[in-house]
Formats: sequence, structure tokens, C-alpha cells
Amino acid sequence: MRFPREVDTVKARDRRGQERAITGNRLTSWAFAEAYGAPDAESPEGTALAWARVRAREAGVRAVSPGTGDALRLLAAVSGARAVVEIGTGTGVSGLHLLTGMRADAVLTTVDIEPERQQFARQAFRLAGFAANRTRIIPGHALDVLTRLTDGGYDLVFCDGDRLEYLECLAESLRLLRPGGLVCFAGVFAGGRTVDSAAAPTEVRRLRELLRAVRESRQLAPALLPVGDGLLCAARV
Repeated sequence: MRFPREVDTVKARDRRGQERAITGNRLTSWAFAEAYGAPDAESPEGTALAWARVRAREAGVRAVSPGTGDALRLLAAVSGARAVVEIGTGTGVSGLHLLTGMRADAVLTTVDIEPERQQFARQAFRLAGFAANRTRIIPGHALDVLTRLTDGGYDLVFCDGDRLEYLECLAESLRLLRPGGLVCFAGVFAGGRTVDSAAAPTEVRRLRELLRAVRESRQLAPALLPVGDGLLCAARV
């Protein structure tokens, strides 16, 4: 049975309204989730995070979103991480989240090609109350530094550096991680371009290759988390 034309029109209008409501609810829920785990602004961690984010904006540094930071803190905590490698120190935003989740005797090794930014990170870690011996801050190119680190000596590797080098970082991470260790890559949505059908720049093509490589690897159990600009995580099995 066919409905009269005016009824079809009303139904279509109702569906569009429902779709807008669903989209709006999802955006509201996403914003709520992003802010959910934020520390008290007056706490040492909250003060240090706010300070590091301001330094990041001033320096034009891409910092992880609060939701991404929450996920990193959680992963560090549930894995009982004692040794973590971070590629891309920035001004210390992601490092603060990792350190908060890591064990009290754990050490964060963080690598960046910009030593002046690492000075900001060092100050942020100190503001949050972390002792100097909790971090090993190494200036240098990630792929040069990673080759010097110990095989199987790390619980978590977090990559937030040059997207063009993510595949090479994945290969090094598999060597560095203990069985059951985690590797995470930030920014894999590339502002929505990763799933866009339009012609893609080299960075986006490389991210697609990374997503495919992680999903198809028999050494990894992956999950793609919709936090921030996309956080690709995988456990080494």
C-alpha cells in the first residue's frame, strides 16, 4: 500500500529530525566523554596539564585531547606499566597522563626532535610532582633513538610524532614490547580524512597503510578508539 504523498513527506521530515537529534546527542556524548576524566584544576596534575596545554598552543604543538589522555592513563594503569616509550614529547601533555597511570617506580622514556619543547615538558612534570628520575628525556630523531632501546623491555609504546614514520615506528615497537605490551598511535583519523573518499595526501595514505597493517598483523590484537583525533591501540600477542 502506498501512502499519500504528503504522508511520505512528513515521515521523511521526521526521519531527518531524528537523524539530527541522534547526531546532536552523539556530539554531546563525545564532548562529555572527552571532559569526563579531567583532574581537579587545582590539583598538581590539573595545574601542570593546564600549564602544558598553554605552552603547546603558544608553540604551535599538537597536544592530545583530554579524552585521549584519559585513555593513555587507563592503558598505562591496567597494564601495570613500569617502562613506557613516548615518541613525541611535545610540551608534556601526553607524558603527564602516562606518568599518572604508570606504577610509582615506573620510568617514562620520551623522545622528541625539539629539545626546547622538552624543557617545557620537564617543567610540567616537575609541576605535577614527578621526581626527575621518573623520566628519561631524550632529544633526537625517533627512529634513531628507538634502535638503541632494549628488545622486549617495554610495556607500552605511544606514538605521537611524524605520521609519515608511523609504519617504521610500528616495526620498532614490536621489537621493543614485551608479550602483552601495548602500542598506541595518536591522530589516525587525520581530521576525518582517513575515511574520506577524496584524493588523499601522503600522510593520510600512510595512516591507512598503518591501520591495515595493524589490523592484519598476527602479532597484534587491535582496537581503534574514537577519542580525540583517533587512537589506534594494539596488544602484542
